[in-house]
Amino acid sequence: MVAPKQDALLAQMRKGTLQYCVLALLADEERYGFDLVRALSETDGMVTSEGTIYPLLSRLRRDGLVETTWRESTAGPPRRYYRLTEAGWAALGGFIDEWGRFRDAVDHFVERKARP
Repeated sequence: MVAPKQDALLAQMRKGTLQYCVLALLADEERYGFDLVRALSETDGMVTSEGTIYPLLSRLRRDGLVETTWRESTAGPPRRYYRLTEAGWAALGGFIDEWGRFRDAVDHFVERKARP
């Protein structure tokens, strides 16, 4: 079990990167909302819910980073599929460039020996 302060820390880190994880998943293939929730939940530390993903997808669509199409489903009602726009590809590329630099900077500090 993770301590409450650790939960809050993980939530803050997730909040800052979740949209880029979603964009990265959409770079692989078009997906519908619940499929994104499932894919994110398969990775430890990225557990999320539909209540988080659908507002995020709406914002990404409003910001022009994704576009959607409706498709019939064999397992229920039609599904809204999301795919990256040119602006979405550019945003993801910019994040990838900056993430490497940021990760390396954080690693520089946290990989030092811990104090006794």
